[in-house]
Amino acid sequence: MSLTRIYLGLGSNIERERNLTAGLDALAVFLHDLRCSPVFESLPVGIRSGNFFNFVVEAKTDLPLHELDRRLKDIEADNGRYAPGRKGLPLDIDVLLYGDRVGNFDGLVLPRAEVLKNAFVLWPLSILAPDTLHPGEERSFADLWESSAIQQALWPASFRWRGVELTPVTLLQAYPAPA
Repeated sequence: MSLTRIYLGLGSNIERERNLTAGLDALAVFLHDLRCSPVFESLPVGIRSGNFFNFVVEAKTDLPLHELDRRLKDIEADNGRYAPGRKGLPLDIDVLLYGDRVGNFDGLVLPRAEVLKNAFVLWPLSILAPDTLHPGEERSFADLWESSAIQQALWPASFRWRGVELTPVTLLQAYPAPA
């Protein structure tokens, strides 16, 4: 069985802990070697809503790209993403990277552009996979974060999954939430 390393971005601004926990639990059923970045809280970007929780998951999969994306859409749907009349975004799961693929794969553009545009994606990636190279830029995520000029309000947030705190206390103390 050949496994591909993937990175997924997860976010929620409605019942954040419940929806993100449900998303992680569903991912853990079919992904291998799942690891999570710290969780960050951010102001909404592009929509009027409450604050988001966002983080990045690294894992390995034996699923083809489009089957993976279909399963992610099913998880989102199971958690109210496409419910009529919903307010906000209960659960968003995006494929950020799928191995070292670069290009448009039947509508899925990889690496996802948000990696370089949004602090709530790049900062977690720089912590989770600092030495991993961005396939399109050929620079490490740590280097990309360090040199980025992204202006976006975000800060580490406490979040527990399966009894484990995903955000280290040292990070929480170094970057406290705004008053």
